[in-house]
Amino acid sequence: MIIAVDGPAASGKGTIARALAKHFGLPHLDTGLLYRAVAARVLAEGLDPAREADVVAMCDFDEGLLASPDLRTDHVGKTASIVSAHPLVRAALLQRQRRFAQQEGGAVLDGRDIGTVIAPDADVKLFVKATPAIRARRRHEELRRHGIEVSYDRVLADIRARDDRDSRRSEAPLRQAADAAVLDTSFLSIEAAVQRAVALAEAQMARH
Repeated sequence: MIIAVDGPAASGKGTIARALAKHFGLPHLDTGLLYRAVAARVLAEGLDPAREADVVAMCDFDEGLLASPDLRTDHVGKTASIVSAHPLVRAALLQRQRRFAQQEGGAVLDGRDIGTVIAPDADVKLFVKATPAIRARRRHEELRRHGIEVSYDRVLADIRARDDRDSRRSEAPLRQAADAAVLDTSFLSIEAAVQRAVALAEAQMARH
């Protein structure tokens, strides 16, 4: 069973994907971490994230890098949004994601193109969304918890810029799969959002 969870930054898709993986006893992959790992290597090497040829060379990395807390920083996240727009970078990481999805027993993957590109035949597809203002508030609170002081207006501007980059890129843009169930978490608690996600997943599984 493959579960695809897509959505924009700070929509809650990662939390929901982890909860679904736990509920159904499946392995989970936050595919955004792959691009963050590439971004972290680009930054460490002092390369230009806008130069596709330089970035592609950073796509071969050890799995252990995915556990690094440094990948969760805001700077790496912004750079990941830039490097993920390169077609050759997405192609380099495509098979890595598909192998994870197609492992025996299935898996849960979250990202921006899981249901449309990585696993278009997934048994369950969810598209998780929330308003930009609410997503910015969540990200702002998260950053403050980690001791990073930045204005809410700056975070909101970054969220909107990232949405624009992700949805307008030519290769695998952020979009809802035609057969995905929509889950708007704007006014839901984490518990309520997870319960709704499980219900939507089970309904799709029943139809299959």
